[in-house]
Parts: sequence; structure tokens; C-alpha cells
Amino acid sequence: MNDQAVCCYRHPDRETGIRCTRCERPICPQCMVDASVGFHCPECSGGGPGGGRSAAHSAAPRTIAGGAHTADPRLVTKVLLGINVALWIAVLATGDTLLDDLELFGQATLAPQGPLEGVAQGQWYRLLTATFLHQAPMHIAFNMLSLWWLGPPLEAALGRARYLTLYLLSGLGGSALTYLIADPRQPSLGASGAIFGLLGATAVLLRRMKYDMRPVIALLVLNLIFTFTWANIAWEAHVGGLVAGTVVAYGLVHAPRGRRLLVQGLTCGGVLLAIAALVFVRTLQLP
Repeated sequence: MNDQAVCCYRHPDRETGIRCTRCERPICPQCMVDASVGFHCPECSGGGPGGGRSAAHSAAPRTIAGGAHTADPRLVTKVLLGINVALWIAVLATGDTLLDDLELFGQATLAPQGPLEGVAQGQWYRLLTATFLHQAPMHIAFNMLSLWWLGPPLEAALGRARYLTLYLLSGLGGSALTYLIADPRQPSLGASGAIFGLLGATAVLLRRMKYDMRPVIALLVLNLIFTFTWANIAWEAHVGGLVAGTVVAYGLVHAPRGRRLLVQGLTCGGVLLAIAALVFVRTLQLP
């Protein structure tokens, strides 16, 4: 059998190195169905003509993480992108007012000696809203291009609910580490933490599917170099999002089928609990 990457038999524009363990047809992440041994195509799993399963085992095929296959594997990505762009336009229209109300620390326009305003004062929503805010055109352009590139394959492979959970927990992880370490008297905003979480999840997914890891590792190393060498980059958000996204993705795609929901729920709950712990510790330290 030829080991070179070929195109999915249902999506000719998508290269893949995975084949159905029953019929050996090449399948992409959107088409692969998790099986006890390897992956099956939708037909062999009972999801289409030619399926070899009995009626008792003809449940709808699931993604590698147990999610449902959907007609549009980009829907959640489109919604997230739309929210980011809408808030960016709103920031352009309102100036720093909206930034001060929604970014992490609420210090975009206050003098250094001014009163603290933000998460430490009970405005917990800022941990999430800050991840949807952008100010500079290049900032939102880079993040949205990354979201459009990384998001759809993950959404197809994980399913909508799990993909959205991954994105939100990655963003919150970036906010939590920024809140714990960064100076509370400087603004912090952007989707970079969530994007780094998607990047880490992509690495986990490719390893799970036994794809070539070199391209994503090179991209990750390059982004980390930029993170720690360019000025005015919140490295805390990048690292926090990367760690949270990697952990969540590992739990989602490696959970055993018999206890999938339990393991996935415990993984996501554990990451959320760790985020809450970081926020609680830092809140006790701030006035």
C-alpha cells in the first residue's frame, strides 16, 4: 500500500494519511469515525450505503472525539470570527471606552496611580470578554487568519460542542495566566491565547492520527520565538492558552470510548478548576 498522503475519497481537496481500517479508503478528519481499532469511513461504520453493520449497531457515526458529524464543519469558527470582527468594529466606533469596560484589567486609560478596576473587583466576565477584543488592524488580522486556518479542521474532528469548549478554555487559560503574572495596570486583550490553544490542539490531533508532526512543530516553535522576542506581546496569554488547549485536546481525543464523556468532562472540568484557582490566588494578592 502506498504510504504517501492522498486525498479523502469524499473530499478530494483534502489530503490525508489515514485510511479506513475496513475498506482502506483514505479519509479526512471530518469523515473518520473512531473505531475499536483505528478509524472507519462513514459507510463502513454504518453511516451510509455499503455499511457492514447490523441495525443494532447502526448508530450515527461520530468524530474522533465522539462529536456528531455536521454538514458545515466551519459554523462555530465562522461565529467566533464574526464576534471578534464585530467587537473590533465596535471598538473603532467607541474608542477606548469599550476597551476599558471589557479588557482584562480595565486600565487602558487610567493613570498608574489610579484605582484598580477589573477581575479583582469582581468583574469576572473580563477573563472571557478580553479574548474577543482587538485594537490594531494587524492584531486582529493575524489572529483571525490563524483562526480560519486552524479552526475548521479541529471543528470537523472534534465536533462543535467540544471545539467550542476547547476554544473558550484556551482563551480563559491565557487570561488566567496573564492575570496571575502580568502588571495589572496595563491593558491586556486579544484572541491570541485561544489561537495558541488551537495550535496546541492541532499538534495533539495530528499525533493521534499519526500525521507528520514536523510542520506543526515548526510553526509552534516559530510562534514561540515571536512571542518572546517581539515587543508588546503578552507572552503569558500565549503560554497559558497553549497549555490549556493542549491538555483539553489530549483529554478529548484520547478518552477511551467506554468512558469518553466521563474522561472528557473531568479533563475540561479540571482545566476550568485550575483556571479558577489561578484567578483566586491572584485576586487575594491584589488590593
